[in-house]
Amino acid sequence: MLLDYSSAAMDRATYRILSEHEGFYGEIPELHGVWASASTLEECRRELQEVVESWIMVKLRHGDSDFPTLDGVDLNQARMDDTPMNEAVV
Repeated sequence: MLLDYSSAAMDRATYRILSEHEGFYGEIPELHGVWASASTLEECRRELQEVVESWIMVKLRHGDSDFPTLDGVDLNQARMDDTPMNEAVV
């Protein structure tokens, strides 16, 4: 489930060139505060993937239940299941 969510998030990523010397900026508009910048587009994509994964883990650890549903993957629903969260998402 987490891999599906992360993949759906990355499919929504938008990128822009900051300047010829500053590199690239990427963000996922649906995931507030999730962004990355790097000197190359590929580095920016890798960094953004790491940020997405960290964002998900932090929100899960804090018990947040305001994940946007992406491509039908609803992490909030997983939290409402009877199974403890650490088992539901593994």
